[in-house]
Formats: sequence, C-alpha cells, structure tokens
Amino acid sequence: MDEGINMNLELLKEPFPESDIEWRPQRSGLDKNGNPYAMVLAYVTNRAVMDRLDEVCGMDNWENKFEPGANGGIKCIITIHTPKGSRKKEDGAENTNVEAIKGGMSGAMKRCAVQWGIGRYLYKLPVTFAKFHDYGANNIKINNKWYKYDNPVLSKEFLPKTKGEK
Repeated sequence: MDEGINMNLELLKEPFPESDIEWRPQRSGLDKNGNPYAMVLAYVTNRAVMDRLDEVCGMDNWENKFEPGANGGIKCIITIHTPKGSRKKEDGAENTNVEAIKGGMSGAMKRCAVQWGIGRYLYKLPVTFAKFHDYGANNIKINNKWYKYDNPVLSKEFLPKTKGEK
C-alpha cells in the first residue's frame, strides 16, 4: 500500500467525460414507416476504468485478476488496497463474438468496476436511441441493409461538473 496516497473511494463514482463513453446497439430494426431505429446502451471503456482506479487509488493500490467463469465465461476480481486493509469485488461476463477472450476479459472488468461504483450512474440513463442520417459516424446492418447513425449526446447531468458547478 502506497502510504502517500489519500484515497477517497467515493471518487470512483464520478461521471466520465463523454470521450470515455462508448455506445452499443442493443435492439434495432425498422419502424412501421420503414425508418431505422437503434436503442443504444452507454458504457465506460476499459481503459477509462483503469485510469480511474489509478487516479483514485494509485497505480500500486489496486489489482485485477481473471479466473474462468460460469459456462466458459470470464470472472474478474478487482482488489483495492486501502490503509484499512484490502477489499475485493468480482463479476463476470461471457466471451464475445469478436476477440472472444479479450472481449470477455474487458467485459468482466467493466462489470466488476460497476461493483465499485465506476460508471454505475450510466444505468440511470433513460432509454436512448441513435440518430440516423446519411453522414453518421457509425454503421449498423438492419435487414441486410447498412445505415449510418451518430451516437447520442449525454445530457449535462451525466457528465463531470465543470469548474464552478456544485
């Protein structure tokens, strides 16, 4: 334990800048008029999780460990070493379709981070839909046709406070 660090674990819960948030389509299709729609979910990137742990706990005061999970998945255990002792939390994820093991490890770590409060506020987001237009930054295939869309913009309440805000 790095004795020089003043650790406030409540800071793990702070919102992330929009650049650390990614969006994943959960459900998509065409509406009754033939227009595309995609309900999207926000999540924090794995690198942002690691950076947050480094900032709040110090690089030497946390560690992650991976173990086999249920049904071939992966379990992540994040241990934080505090002056009062070490505490750990765990969660798991399935392997993914793309880069199966790396994706599973990343998913397990992000889910485990939520156990510590990291990114948990994103579960309070209302149902969110992507914005479709011809010049969107992302692509999605719906009924064998590709469509372009942009990710939603997070409202102010889901972003870090600017200087001067309470």
